Amino acid sequence: MFTIERATRRLTQLFAGLVLYGASMALMIESRLGLDPWDVFHQGLSEVTGLRFGWIVILVGAAVLLLWIPLRQRPGIGTVANVVVVGLAVDAVLMVLPTAGPLAPRIVFLVGGIVLNGVATGLYIGARLGPGPRDGLMTGFVSLRPAHSIRVVRTVIEVTVLVVGWLLGGTVGVGTVLYAVGIGPLAHAFIPLFTVPPRTPADRPRAATPPADRPQAATPPADPQRPATPAAGPPPAAPPAAGPPPGAGASEWPVVDVEPVQSAEVAR
Repeated sequence: MFTIERATRRLTQLFAGLVLYGASMALMIESRLGLDPWDVFHQGLSEVTGLRFGWIVILVGAAVLLLWIPLRQRPGIGTVANVVVVGLAVDAVLMVLPTAGPLAPRIVFLVGGIVLNGVATGLYIGARLGPGPRDGLMTGFVSLRPAHSIRVVRTVIEVTVLVVGWLLGGTVGVGTVLYAVGIGPLAHAFIPLFTVPPRTPADRPRAATPPADRPQAATPPADPQRPATPAAGPPPAAPPAAGPPPGAGASEWPVVDVEPVQSAEVAR
């Protein structure tokens, strides 16, 4: 997959997940059957301050993001987008979502909101462009204090915001319990489904291959009727070394003593 295609998919998946996350929050708010711990806190602050729910989500997200500084966490594109997009999306959906009066539509809103929240979580986390500010708060504290487990840290944080939000007027109910029980299995199912795989060496752009050399002309086939060229024999023997030139002095050439050899004919 080319780089531009990967970037387009990851950004599209990120923003789709964040918008759906805001829509899931709006469904759970309109169900009036209970919210997840952080939204109980957001709703309680909204009741006290009079600000819209989405603006509270943005302000709390920005404040939590500031806590990343002492925890030495580095936000990604998805982290910053999470702070802004989710709050805008939840307010936009609340403006067009009808009020569910009877209990049956409220249950549908609640169950649909929880399932949609799991899908949205898989989409924006699977884009791998940075965790949400609240998730980073948890992981940053664990990385700073490795003796504490993620489960314990997350439980302490969510119980704290749940109690504070409930004291401020947030809605706690059966939806709070269903969310706590169901979001884990839903995230476990949807995060692997939507996770963008990391790049492999085969996905990276390769350097252009230089053009191949011009092919050589093919050797024509041998004519079967033409006599074969005889193989070249050994090179001719070198001529014997020239003797001393006439009139040369004895000092110019070495004298070699050679014993006379009798041939077989003479020996007989």
